[in-house]
Amino acid sequence: MRYGYWTPVFGGWLRNVPDEGMETSWDYTRRLTQASERWGYDLTLIAELNLNDIKGIEQPALDAWSTAAALAAVTESVELMVAVRPNFHHPALFAKAAANIDRIANGRLALNVVSSWWADEARQYGLQFDEHDDRYARTSEWLRVVDGLWTEETFSFSGQFYRTDAAICAPKPARRPTVYAGGESDAAKTMIATQCDAYVMHGDPVEVIAPKVADMQARREAVGGTPMQFGMAAYAIVRDSEAEAQRELERITNVTELPAGYANFDQWLSGTQLERSFKLQEYSVSNRGLRPNLVGTPEQLKQRIADYEGAGLDLLLLQMSPQMEEMERFAAQVIGTA
Repeated sequence: MRYGYWTPVFGGWLRNVPDEGMETSWDYTRRLTQASERWGYDLTLIAELNLNDIKGIEQPALDAWSTAAALAAVTESVELMVAVRPNFHHPALFAKAAANIDRIANGRLALNVVSSWWADEARQYGLQFDEHDDRYARTSEWLRVVDGLWTEETFSFSGQFYRTDAAICAPKPARRPTVYAGGESDAAKTMIATQCDAYVMHGDPVEVIAPKVADMQARREAVGGTPMQFGMAAYAIVRDSEAEAQRELERITNVTELPAGYANFDQWLSGTQLERSFKLQEYSVSNRGLRPNLVGTPEQLKQRIADYEGAGLDLLLLQMSPQMEEMERFAAQVIGTA
């Protein structure tokens, strides 16, 4: 298993805890990323949103790509998996900039291609927002242009969304960046199986992840591609006892006051007590991060991670809070390298 983590570009991951002791700053990000290399983490995912969807849109959020360029210059081994949304970046200009960042990183850049979901953000920034299937049609063209510029001396293209005429990208990346992408629709899976290198999923139990991996493996084989990598988001809590881990879980899922933008939360939480408890967990941590149940003792987490490996998963994209302290604990007790 490879261990990755989300760079805290939003100042944390908990919607119920206003201050997680993770400042939204370059200084904190730099110190965390450099420490993660010492602790044995393989990868960091740098999310790209101009608005903060965790703490509220009025709160600060770090820019993904300038942060990635800076991290490329001050780190040595961690893979920099940076989210990119095709409707926010012209592919030819992006290919040039990303190739330069990969050179700075000595071949450690990777892409997390995200077909945008937040219409209000696009509207605020005056950018195109496509309907669902059009998003993947755009992404498919976008990837063809980026890959063409990275692999050919000159690249011409004429499509529905983009055009280039003998465009040149030099220098090219030190190594062709791995392209990760996620999506659960048929259009998304078809595009990913055909054009990407790795499939990333929201958090789910092993019995849900296993058939998703098998489905994407079959899709990949059908188009004659090389084997794919598979990653999953998860929120991790490791403690010396199960009781301690459950107390921490209760702390982060206990709603004491509603953050901005959740005026209808009480209505959303209607239903039985079991339904209410489940919805609180879904609300508290993004990307279905609590569904994998990486909550417990080191031995429990190691066994659950082994189960995911058995299902074909080879990358965990972890969130923790407070991140510096919890990542060091996880590395020492689960990865075994700190």
